Amino acid sequence: NISIGDEVEFEISVTSQKCPSNGKPETINIKPPGSSEFVEVVLNFICDCDCAATGVPNSPECNKGSGTLECGACKCNEGQIGQFCECSQDEVQTNDMDANCRKDNGTDICSNNGECVCGTCICKKRENPAEVYSGKYCDCDNFNCDRSNNKLCGGHGRCECRKCICDANYTGNACECSMDSSTCLAKNGQECNGRGKCECGVCKCSDSKFQGPTCELCPTCPGVCTEHKDCVQCLAFKTGEKKDTCHQECTKYKLEKVTERERLPQPTDEPIPRAICKERDENDCWFYFTLAVQEDDTKQVHVLEKPECPAGPDIIPIVAGVVAGIVMIGLALLLIWKLLMIIHDRREFAKFEKEKMNA
Repeated sequence: NISIGDEVEFEISVTSQKCPSNGKPETINIKPPGSSEFVEVVLNFICDCDCAATGVPNSPECNKGSGTLECGACKCNEGQIGQFCECSQDEVQTNDMDANCRKDNGTDICSNNGECVCGTCICKKRENPAEVYSGKYCDCDNFNCDRSNNKLCGGHGRCECRKCICDANYTGNACECSMDSSTCLAKNGQECNGRGKCECGVCKCSDSKFQGPTCELCPTCPGVCTEHKDCVQCLAFKTGEKKDTCHQECTKYKLEKVTERERLPQPTDEPIPRAICKERDENDCWFYFTLAVQEDDTKQVHVLEKPECPAGPDIIPIVAGVVAGIVMIGLALLLIWKLLMIIHDRREFAKFEKEKMNA
């Protein structure tokens, strides 16, 4: 798909395995198929370095004169091998040197953490003297172990060959797990208040409704709303029994006000248990709040910003009712009096008629 006038770029990599015997340049022609045009590349080989002419025979840097220092490297005398001619060919075979420094076939020499000297690994030094490579093949170190809380082996062990050796009473890959169960003991002496198990020095509550360091808190249990009522009231409305001692007695509360009752968080909104509370204040007003206890014992409270108070009595209907009642009672008394008078008059008339007949 090349047309006349198109510009084509070629990326070519050429490696010379050895220097040509005649020392002459080599020519390579590059052209696309079907075209007679080509690019001619002439390769010139540099097989000798100028610095080789100024080599230092029997240089002290080459194992006390065991070779010639040429171009910054040692060219060993006969019978000597190694980077600095430090090995005797009679003691170590050249083909065995690298093999002795490999843990397995295919692995790096000295695990790429050291140099192979006469068939023995000499491990690298690190900038931090406390960090050390070790092992026959420099395959171990004391700084690549698991961490906990950003500390090597959690600060409760030592790193040996990339594995944590934990101190007493600690376990885990990063020594992060404490075997001391004293932190799980509740005030009553029970482990996790009998509501969970102590794992790594922390209580794992068996029932999700219980929380706290020793499973002592139950935000959704009966009575929890009344228990926290006074603190919520003084923090939210500056009223209640604890209004004067609020900052001393009501610590570890994180309070947030909402404008509508529908905006109060519901128990299903979060994984931690949450209690929905409705309490009455001294003015017979109801205030609504939700309560959740965090792992650090902080009480997260959302409260409706305005209490709901009962409406005051309507005076007009009351007065009208009282007046109507008085009128009705007066009419009833009047009717009763009238009825009694009628009965009395009839009796008197009957008595009069009887006396008249007898006369």
